Amino acid sequence: MSRIISCFYLAVLLLNYLTGNAQETRDKLIARAAQFDLKTPYKAPPGDALSHHTSGYAKIMCSAVFITGLKPDFAAENVGYFTSPYAERAKVGKPVIDYEKKTVSIKLPNGVTRTAIYTGDQGCVTLSEGEKSLHYKPVKVARNLPDAATTSWPMGDVLPTSPMPAELDMAKVTQAINAAFETAEAQTAAFVVTYKGRIIAERYGDGITKNTPLESWSMGKSLSATIMGILMRKGVYAVDQPAPIPQWQGKGDPRAKIRIMDIMHMSSGLYCRAPQDPDYEPALGYPDHLYLYTDAGNSFAYAANLPQQWPPNTVGRYRNSDPVLTNYLNRLGIEKLGEVYHTFPQRALFDKIGVRTMVLETDPSGNFLTQGYEFASGRDWARLGNLYLQDGVWNGERILPEGFTKFVSTLAEPWIADGRPIYGGLFWINGDGARPVPKEAYSMNGAGGQYVMIIPSHDLVIVRLGHYKGMQAGVKALDKAYALLMEAVPEKRK
Repeated sequence: MSRIISCFYLAVLLLNYLTGNAQETRDKLIARAAQFDLKTPYKAPPGDALSHHTSGYAKIMCSAVFITGLKPDFAAENVGYFTSPYAERAKVGKPVIDYEKKTVSIKLPNGVTRTAIYTGDQGCVTLSEGEKSLHYKPVKVARNLPDAATTSWPMGDVLPTSPMPAELDMAKVTQAINAAFETAEAQTAAFVVTYKGRIIAERYGDGITKNTPLESWSMGKSLSATIMGILMRKGVYAVDQPAPIPQWQGKGDPRAKIRIMDIMHMSSGLYCRAPQDPDYEPALGYPDHLYLYTDAGNSFAYAANLPQQWPPNTVGRYRNSDPVLTNYLNRLGIEKLGEVYHTFPQRALFDKIGVRTMVLETDPSGNFLTQGYEFASGRDWARLGNLYLQDGVWNGERILPEGFTKFVSTLAEPWIADGRPIYGGLFWINGDGARPVPKEAYSMNGAGGQYVMIIPSHDLVIVRLGHYKGMQAGVKALDKAYALLMEAVPEKRK
């Protein structure tokens, strides 16, 4: 189990970003949280850890082959370590790809076989152990968009032919592109930069195109926030209201006091162990944070039934319980409107901003797992970033409510109190200056080196997607590209 930790660069980001002694930082985080501890007994997720890892492995391979179009051997070696740690892959059989049935099956030493199936527009899902079918019927998601090949960017893919803005240092922009791909070890798959909405830099790795849906991981948390923002715009929710999770409405349930903003701030206080927790102890069992991906069956029910470890709005912890519950609220809100759950994101968001490649995957119950199981092209992530750069307005239509982009890009109080000025409302914030961009910049971040950096002061959106194995080299290369872009693009006049 301890090997899982080595896969998590996020743990390094969360705990070691401060100067000084990392252990001292951890100790301070643990001591502060202890002041609020409700002394709740912990119960680990059920099941066998290797089976859970293999569930993740089957899903990763299925998505890599049938969504991204990667070769199986390359995928097994290079992608998706987060829910399928590399060291665990050697303990199970070689993935068996059935191209006719579009399934991936992997056999464990105990004889159990874990199978992931490609559903079409809901991507890939691993069947629950011992089961042969899903608990929902996948649906077709229609794209109501014009032909991208004949439609101008950003609603299509036709780029302008006019000269680049004179204020840009395009030689430095070219250097930034080269820096993002500087070493083969970085495994950068896509790099897209927009300035005032216009693409000024773009390159793809071998076998990847502008239309290739790539592993995006926890950037999907920011997508979950976006769907929540749309529902707020429609009057379904308010950011400061208590979260109407059905499981919390019993008499005297203290979780009824958890607000939507607490959930979006990753400060619900729910007991959801994660490998990046400062006091993470592998001996306690497989972490809830991963179980919500691999084997919860119904992730919404599992997250909603977690007990509290701390009161809400006291301690900031990066745990999947909170984005999963955001997704739960999204489903409840969408269905309250009488809309079709699985097609709503395309119709209410993606069709409006030109997104064609986004695939949102589900658990076996049909609940979106966009805490990290989603795929999209570099250009489509750039479109979403520009929606935020434009304060939630697209082609004159307000899609997100006024003040929403400010909410998600404002540091959450519990994270500030923890001494970690890095998190807002399901978006990361460069408040510690760890990246060579302004401290006010905010981003969608995903494991494996996935980033959409939004820099309002420079009218920039910078997208970097890469294969998981290249994460550490990729982040170093990206920092070089960031620094060059800060030199190439002037700060806008205030």
